[in-house]
Amino acid sequence: MSAPRTALARLSDPDLRAPRRPQAQRGGGDGGGFGSLTPEFARVLMLVAARASAITLLIIFILVYATLFAAGGGMGGSSGAIAASWLAVHQVPLVIGKTGIGLWPLLPTLLMVWLVARDSAQAADSDREIRDLGWVLGAAVGGPLLITAVCLAVAEDAAALVPLQPPDTLAAFAWVAWLNLLAAMAGIGSRRWREFAELLPIPLPDWVVPGARAGALAAGRLLAAAAVLTVVSFLAHWSRIGDTYHAAAGTVSGAVGLTLLSLAYLPNFAVDGMSLLVGGQVGIGPGSLSLFAIDGAPVPAVPVAAAVPSGPVALWWLVLLLAPAAIGVLSGLECGRTSRDRATAPWATLTAAGVAAVAMALLGALAGGELGTFGRIGPTALSAVLVFVWFAVAGYVGLLGARWFGGPAAAPAVANDEYADGEYDDYADDGYRYADDEYEDDYADDDYAEGEYADDDYDDAYDDYDDELGEEAPAPAAASDAGHHAESGWYDDEDLDGALDAELVDDQDDDRPGAGVKSADNPDIVDAEVVEGDLPDK
Repeated sequence: MSAPRTALARLSDPDLRAPRRPQAQRGGGDGGGFGSLTPEFARVLMLVAARASAITLLIIFILVYATLFAAGGGMGGSSGAIAASWLAVHQVPLVIGKTGIGLWPLLPTLLMVWLVARDSAQAADSDREIRDLGWVLGAAVGGPLLITAVCLAVAEDAAALVPLQPPDTLAAFAWVAWLNLLAAMAGIGSRRWREFAELLPIPLPDWVVPGARAGALAAGRLLAAAAVLTVVSFLAHWSRIGDTYHAAAGTVSGAVGLTLLSLAYLPNFAVDGMSLLVGGQVGIGPGSLSLFAIDGAPVPAVPVAAAVPSGPVALWWLVLLLAPAAIGVLSGLECGRTSRDRATAPWATLTAAGVAAVAMALLGALAGGELGTFGRIGPTALSAVLVFVWFAVAGYVGLLGARWFGGPAAAPAVANDEYADGEYDDYADDGYRYADDEYEDDYADDDYAEGEYADDDYDDAYDDYDDELGEEAPAPAAASDAGHHAESGWYDDEDLDGALDAELVDDQDDDRPGAGVKSADNPDIVDAEVVEGDLPDK
């Protein structure tokens, strides 16, 4: 048998590691410090601070000047009207003349919140560091606060021309700050929630995300059902609409203004409908409205208010309680199919109920408020509690249905985009390993077992080699290390630092000292030259 050829073993640690994505340009400048900004990131922050506010102001300008032009009045009070409209969009309570107004249309507010959330989400791309997202939050809140300060000053100066009293400064800044902060956090969280979850001191349970998604969907479905209920009630009381238009609008421009005002207040009535569907009450000044009783009270003279029933209560109204029950069951089915929820531990179902209850509380706080002599109009605080109870109980029924009829729960599917942009590396860094059973199943192929690496063939070849040498074949170099890794099947992080990437070289026919020469002590041992691995470029 011819002498074995010489092999060259090269230490190549970087080649064994998982590929890393290229280092993207950070928003914090060359040094990555918090106090420095790149020009590109500064432009992004300017867009976050100004674009949503500019669009909101543009719509306010158009509506204010169109209203003044249609009314045939002067433009002297336009600045005060614009300032008051900006504050009204942010739900800041105002006093106009002697009438205090805290119940503002919710549609412009939702539009503004959506614009801020969209811009913040676009700014929070995957190339930004976590610490750079603080700049995005600051820009999303700082721009509207600056405009609010200007509007407060304008409102104070315009008090001599229009019957507008300057609002409380602290309350105005608080409303503007928390609305824009909430919108920015929602936008950033929609893009980077996985990274924020990794910063938690404890791992995020696997039932949180499916439960939160199911709760958000359930709240949206309940709001949609309430909007349908509002429209149906509005059409059922169509006869009242003519009287409303005749009493409040004598011209075409007045009728158009009332129609636009009703559309702007439609989300407010939809939120009130959510409270009614779950069995709660809607306060109307000294009176109240629910599916069980109606305590009559005057309502504002706007067309959409025609949807408010005047009574008496009909027994068939209780059928409307099936809506939250059906939505809760559907939410429980989704939790059962997308999470590991069990009948003994329905954590995803309870999470969904909690998210829906929080959404109801936030919407109720925005949709309600004081309206002059009518008093406070809006859902009561009990509505959020009822939402939680409905979705927790009905959701548990849906969870049991998913277990009884839907089979065992499957592991949550991982979207393909989770492994994009180098996120697979994060799993490798955390020591992600295949389970032993899965690893064995993957390699328990008959073809693999019967191939050239089958035990019998390998043992026969090794025995022939022993017989030809006349003694037991020597163990390969670093056998202990190889055996250690062979037992585990994977390299640990510490093992990777010293792992070998063997590179087989053809016959060593060059003139280097020691190339192709056998050891003097034992001519059967193959010489190996170990070369230090190249350090990665920094």
